[in-house]
Amino acid sequence: MLRLFSADDHIIEHARVWQDRIPAKYRAVAPHVVEEDGCEYWEYETERAPTVGLNAVAGKPLEEQSMDPIRFSDMRIGCYDPVERAKDFLADGILASILFPTLPKFAGTLFITFQDKVLADLCIKAYNDFVIDEWCPAGPKGLYVPTVICQLWDPELAAAEIHRCADRGARALSFPENGVPLGLPSYWNSYWDPIWRACEERDIPLCLHIGTSGEIPNPSPDSGPALGFAVMQVGSVLSSVNLMMSPVCRLFPRLKFVFSEGGIGWLPNAVERADRMWLRHKYYSKFEGVLPSEIFRQNMYLCMIEEPICLKYRDDIGIDKIMWECDYPHTDTVWPSSQASAQAVFDEAKCSPAEIEAITHGNAERVFNWQMAAADLATV
Repeated sequence: MLRLFSADDHIIEHARVWQDRIPAKYRAVAPHVVEEDGCEYWEYETERAPTVGLNAVAGKPLEEQSMDPIRFSDMRIGCYDPVERAKDFLADGILASILFPTLPKFAGTLFITFQDKVLADLCIKAYNDFVIDEWCPAGPKGLYVPTVICQLWDPELAAAEIHRCADRGARALSFPENGVPLGLPSYWNSYWDPIWRACEERDIPLCLHIGTSGEIPNPSPDSGPALGFAVMQVGSVLSSVNLMMSPVCRLFPRLKFVFSEGGIGWLPNAVERADRMWLRHKYYSKFEGVLPSEIFRQNMYLCMIEEPICLKYRDDIGIDKIMWECDYPHTDTVWPSSQASAQAVFDEAKCSPAEIEAITHGNAERVFNWQMAAADLATV
């Protein structure tokens, strides 16, 4: 049996997450679930958001998956119940999981849009407390890696929240690929320094999931959503090269960036070109210090689901830079066939036992400084 550490899964928040944790005077405008015409919706401030079907398809046949809004009762219970999720994971040999939010968007960027930033701050703290106090303890020790979000509109407040959560056991921060499309400063700006400093001091890896910049590539708007999903890894390319060439890791050399669900196959070309452009343009651009490729080797990690062809370039990427992911309960997930899926990928790429151990769990345990659940808990 493969021992699997998934570097990318998603929580579907249950209806009481914020209502149970927000002061009474804010509950009417804090996120809560309402029902209309047979569908359930999230409401917050003056907005309403559907529960999009593709966010929770674990266990559904492909022909039953769609973008349609759905009810909690239409989902597999493991989507929103951590006890049932634990059963699903252990039955598939998954012994650790990095967790991204859903309603707050994968990096908590929903709360940037809140008019009332006091409410937004309370909602972020409530989500983080939910993860640390309710979700993670519901599974066996080591299964759920406490993954938190922060106040992106106020880096000093965010840094304080990172320290608060780190004191309570948090081991990862979900963070946007790029702040600019969200109306925030670029990562070349010192605006972000308090967050970089806090993550470096507390050894908290930053997980940059595809789509968290708010921009999804869509070269043909009349094509439907599938095209955007097919090219969404472009976000990881843009994000990683941006950070490789920026001052960030040169000023904060102990930071760890994990590019979630972006795949691995693009990396050799992206690094090769970034180095060439750095050298060609370094004088008038006043580039100093190490090459982009060295920043990648020092600070960055990639995640993959099923990429047997790309794994053939693992020596160029670096075996120590690749993590496996399940993406439960999204459409990309290989659950409940994670064992067979991963083994088929490793067999096709002719990976050695040591390489398999590194990709399936060794790299993630090291990067997140996390010991996953005991192997004898798995029920596969």
